[in-house]
Amino acid sequence: MNIFRFAFELFVLYIVYKAVVDFIIPIYRTTKQMKGKMAEMQERMSQQQRQTNFNSTTPQQQASRKSNNEDYIDYEEIK
Repeated sequence: MNIFRFAFELFVLYIVYKAVVDFIIPIYRTTKQMKGKMAEMQERMSQQQRQTNFNSTTPQQQASRKSNNEDYIDYEEIK
């Protein structure tokens, strides 16, 4: 009877080992990798947004200055 208990315990340990090695460790690695990629993507998005905001404010300011200096042209409808 003692040998059956020992064989059962080895079988259970093998199942636990296979579950950890084949399932839990790959999920952990994938999760860690995805978090890294998400952080990298968010950093890129924030850089693009900062760059877009910087570039968009300068032309708007220049356009408003030009429109104040130019003459107003009235729109007339042609029949």
